[in-house]
Amino acid sequence: MNEMDGGLFRGWLVVAAAFSVLFLSYGLQFSYGVFVSGMATDLGWSRAQTALPYSIYVFVYSALSAATGRATDRFGPRPVIAAGAVLLAGGWGASALVERPWQLDLTLGLIAGLGMSVAWVPCNATVSRWFTRRRGTAVAIASSGGSLGNLIVPTVAAALVTWWGWRKTLAAVAIFSAALMLLAARYMIRDPESVGLWPDGEPPTPSALVASPGQRLDEVCWTAPFLLLIAIYFLTWVPVFVPFVHAAAYAEDLGLSKLAAGSVISVIGIGGVLGRLSAGVVSDRIGRLPSLLAMFALQVVAFVAFAGARGIGVLWFASMTFGFSYGGGVTLLPALCGDLFGRAHVAAIVGTIFAVAGSPSAIGPYVAGWLFDVTGRYGAAFVCSAALNAGALALTWVLMRRTAANP
Repeated sequence: MNEMDGGLFRGWLVVAAAFSVLFLSYGLQFSYGVFVSGMATDLGWSRAQTALPYSIYVFVYSALSAATGRATDRFGPRPVIAAGAVLLAGGWGASALVERPWQLDLTLGLIAGLGMSVAWVPCNATVSRWFTRRRGTAVAIASSGGSLGNLIVPTVAAALVTWWGWRKTLAAVAIFSAALMLLAARYMIRDPESVGLWPDGEPPTPSALVASPGQRLDEVCWTAPFLLLIAIYFLTWVPVFVPFVHAAAYAEDLGLSKLAAGSVISVIGIGGVLGRLSAGVVSDRIGRLPSLLAMFALQVVAFVAFAGARGIGVLWFASMTFGFSYGGGVTLLPALCGDLFGRAHVAAIVGTIFAVAGSPSAIGPYVAGWLFDVTGRYGAAFVCSAALNAGALALTWVLMRRTAANP
C-alpha cells in the first residue's frame, strides 16, 4: 500500500482537484464586490440592500457546512461537490436577472449559498485525510486556490463589467466556474485507504497502526479545545467578509477608478495565496497554534490600516496584510482539527466549527453597510473588526497554553 502512480502520490491529484474547486468557487464569491456599485446604481439600492443578500449567502453556506461535512464523511466528496456546482451555477447565474431585493435574497442568498456550502469543508477535510506528516503543506496548497481565485477572478470580472455590464458578466462567470467545478469533482477521492494507499504515500509506523483513527464529533463537541476553536474563529470570522464586500466600494469613495478599486480585492488575493502557503508550510515546522497567533496579530494591523487609509498605497498594504492573515488563519483550521481530533471524522468536526463560528460572519457585511449609510464612512466598521481579532488572538494564546499543559 505504499505507492505511487508514476512516482507521484495520488494525494497530490486530490490536492490539485481541491485547489481547482476552491479557485472557482471563491473566485466567484469574492467577485461580488465588483458588482455592488453597478447593481446599486442601476437598481437604486442602498449599500445595505446590496450587502444583505450576501450576508444571507454567507449565513446559509456557513450554517450548512455541518451537514455537508457529515455528507462528505458518509458519501465522499465527489457527489457532494458536484451537487454544489449545479446550485452555484443556478444561484449566481439567476442573480444576473434580478430586479427586486427579495429576488437577490433568493438567488444569491439561498440557492448560491446552498451550493457554496459544499466547497471549503469537503475540499480541505478530504485533503486532511490524505496526509499526516505533510498535512499543513497539502492543505495550504489546496486552500491557496481560494486566494488565487480571489486574485484573478475579480480583476477579470472588473474588466468585463466595463465592457459587458454587471449582468452579462455575472452570468458568464457563474456558468463557466460551475462547469469547471463539475470536472474537478471527478478527481476528489474520499481517502487513501479507499484506493489501497496510506496517508502521505508512506507505510505507517507501528505506533500509528495501533492509534485511534480519530474521534467522533459527539466525543469532542464539549471539550475545551473544540469550544475554544469555535470562539476563536467566531471572533475572527464575524468581520472577515467586510473587506471582500466593501473594500472596492470604499476605494471608489476615495476617488479611485473601478479598475483600481478592483485591484484592492485582487491584492487581498495575492496576500491570501502567500498567507495560505506560508502558514501551512511553517506550521508543519513550528506548530499550528504559534502560526495562528501570528495570523491574528497581522489581521489586527490590517483592519487598523483599512480604517486609516486615504489612498491606494495604504489600501494595498491593508489588503495585502489582511489577505495574508485571513488566508493563513483559515488554512490552519482543517490541519489543526486533524492534529487534535484525528482523520476519521474530520469533515464533520471542521464542518461543525465552520457552521457555528462562520454563520455569524453573515452579519458583518450588512452591519458595515448600515454603518456606512448612517455615518457616510467605513471607519467604525474597520475599528470594530480590529477589536474582534484582538479577542481571537487572546483566546488562541489560551488554547496554546492549555494544549501545552494537556497534550
